[in-house]
Amino acid sequence: MAQNVLSADAYIDANCIDIEDWTDCDAAKKQRILNVAERTLTNKYPQYKIPDAAVYEFANELAIAFNDTNRLQQQGIASFGVTGVANFTFKDWAKSGVEAWIPESAFDIIGAENGVKLGRKTMKWVTM
Repeated sequence: MAQNVLSADAYIDANCIDIEDWTDCDAAKKQRILNVAERTLTNKYPQYKIPDAAVYEFANELAIAFNDTNRLQQQGIASFGVTGVANFTFKDWAKSGVEAWIPESAFDIIGAENGVKLGRKTMKWVTM
């Protein structure tokens, strides 16, 4: 499935609430974000069909995660300030890793397409 920036623009504009970071991206960055979103979902759920809408929902979240300000947090910066303009302090518990940004709406869309219930919870091995 080849993702299309124009289709993503139309979908995100009509279906997502916070779209400023997506609209601020140039076409090349949007395509990179779409590629990462599709690859991440396909690798996480190889047994399921991934609808375009799920990729677009995830892409919008990635645009937020990797905007100019949040990208600094991804690089390990705890806080910074611009004198007289603004001060930014990042939370320790903020999301990290690309998969952490998959929105519930993407899980719902993939689940509906494939007739399954998906969510963040995964089974883990525990030694007692």
